[in-house]
Order: sequence, then C-alpha cells, then structure tokens
Amino acid sequence: MESNLAAQAGETTVLVDLEDRSYPIHIASSATGRFAAMVKNAVGDLTHAVVIYDEAVTSLADALCEPLQSVSQRIDRFAVPSGETSKSVKQYETLLEQMLQCGSDRKSVVFAVGGGVIGDLAGFVAASFARGVRFVQVPTTLLAMVDSSVGGKTGINLSGAKNMVGAFWQPELVWIDTEVMRTLPDRSYLSGLAEVVKYGLIDDAEFFEYLESNAEALVKRQTKELQFSIARSCQSKANVVREDERETSGRRAILNYGHTFAHAIEATAGYGTLLHGEAVSIGMQMAASLAIDLGLCDASVLERQTELLKRCELPIRFPAADIDAMIPVMMRDKKVAHGKLRFILPRGIGKVDLVGDVDQSAVKAAIEAHR
Repeated sequence: MESNLAAQAGETTVLVDLEDRSYPIHIASSATGRFAAMVKNAVGDLTHAVVIYDEAVTSLADALCEPLQSVSQRIDRFAVPSGETSKSVKQYETLLEQMLQCGSDRKSVVFAVGGGVIGDLAGFVAASFARGVRFVQVPTTLLAMVDSSVGGKTGINLSGAKNMVGAFWQPELVWIDTEVMRTLPDRSYLSGLAEVVKYGLIDDAEFFEYLESNAEALVKRQTKELQFSIARSCQSKANVVREDERETSGRRAILNYGHTFAHAIEATAGYGTLLHGEAVSIGMQMAASLAIDLGLCDASVLERQTELLKRCELPIRFPAADIDAMIPVMMRDKKVAHGKLRFILPRGIGKVDLVGDVDQSAVKAAIEAHR
C-alpha cells in the first residue's frame, strides 16, 4: 500500500495529497496542549473560530477552546443535539443563521468537534456559508476518525435518503487525539471497528491479517494498536480519495463496501436503532454472501470476515431486517445506474469490485442469509 505517512515520538501524520487542497491528519494521544500550534500551522492567521460541537462532548469543546484563545481573536460556540436526526435541513439552517448572527465572514474557520454527524453537518455548513469557509475536523469517535472526517464528504439527510444533500469540501486539518477513546461507551467504540475492518477487506490484505492478530488489543483500546490501526485506515482512505476525490472514476466507490445494505437497514429500521458501524458490519456480511452466490469469491472470505467481526464484538445478523422495505431504499442508492442495483463486492481479502446489474432475487437471498 502506498504510504504518505510520517511518525515521531508516538505521533503520526498522514497526508491527504490533493495538490492545493492537501491537508494533514495528525494522530496523537493526550495532545491537547499542541492543538493550537497545529491549527495555526494549518490555517495561518485566525481571526474568528466557530466551534460546532456535539452537546455530548461539551467538556472536550471547552478543553479545545482554551488553547484556541491564544491563536484566535474571537471564538463562538454552537452546541448540536446528539444523534443522526441532527443531520437535517432544520439543524443545517439553524447553524447558518447562528453563523450569520455572530458576524461570521469568509475568514471565519469552522471547527467540527464530534462524531460523524457533526463532521458531516458542520462541514456542509462550512462549504455553504459565504460560498465556502475553511474548517477543521476534530473527530471524537473511532468511526469518524477513520472514515467520515477524511475525504471531504459533507452532507445532511432527507427524510427518505441518507447523505443525499451535501458537498465535497476538504478540511484544512484533521486532528485526532486517541485519548478521547477512553470516554466512549463500549457500543459506540466497537461500532467504529467495523470501518477499520472494512479497509483491510477492500484494499489491504496485510492490514486485515494485522487485525486478525490484534483484535483483542483493539477491543481493549490499547493505545499502540489503536493508533496504528487509525493511521493505517486513514492512509487507505487518503490513497483512494487522492485517486478519485469526487467519485468520478468509480474508484472511491470501494469505500462503500457493505454500505448499500447498511444504509437500507438504517433507513428501514429507523435511524438510531443500530449504530452506523453496526449496520456496516451486517451489511458487509450480506455483501460477502452476495459475492459468494454470484461466484465472485469463495466461502473463506465470509468465514474470515465473520470471525474477525465477532472477535471485534460486532453484530453479524439483523433478525428484524425488512427485505421488502429494504429493496426500494437500495434503488435510491447513489450507485444505482439506469435503474439497476450495483454493489461493491469482494473477490478476495483485500480486493473488491463494483458489480452491476445484480438480480433482486440474489439481493434478497443475501439479506435473508443474515437475518
């Protein structure tokens, strides 16, 4: 795997190489004291910081605003209710109005402090206000650290479709402090491991083997293994984003392994019934079963995937799956072409392809296999 990674004294920096839109992902532990210096290095002069944060991480927002005072002339803070329902048109509008009322301008910098919901929502606010202002990602969940905070996808949900409205808008800096993992509830933390496993499956067989050897250490949140896995995941995503920043070649679609099923599960079960990573774990199981049924890979892929997901304490079945309701949701997936379902499916560990014109009967059988 091509690497654009630098490490020193227990800290790692991954560069997302997008020419004039390039930015660093800085991964450290207990590094709040260096946050202001990293921000100043990434954004230069900072006249106005707009901190948009999940109300569940208020104490962390407080801790970050303190050093920001030394590099920013003015700071405004806006709390957002926790949960997927905040990725809404209403909350998006509220934040835009708040930015207007506090005197934000094109030199303002938005700081997104929270999980994927906050990163997506605040990033879309940053992409929209004054036709685009700079922003910094401070992900506070494992899932956000390895997935949604990297790559510039921002957006909100509509009532019938997830992430259907948004923009590609790259941050100036992604700041990851693994110390916040200590405060995450078990379910939230483990959910993020699904996306970590995904990177091994789609593009990095060597990393998948590492995860098989270190699953228990990751479940226990051991710093060395966690920091390495975050950096390796971020590097995988950075490589894909560099090759296909705006999903024009199809390469970036591989990041959606398991997600077509997962999004349908989330939409039909009701957002919040399953955490996103839990839905992705089940979705990857369904995708692997579909690949086996289509003759794309052998059963060992599903066997190894199942074993690793179980060791990461992730769900592999969803008994409440509503097959008849899921299919129409899948038909609204962004990968659908000319009315035909398309899926990212494995051909082996570390290799997936975009497969089109999949018969609905095979899709239903894959869902049924993991109910």
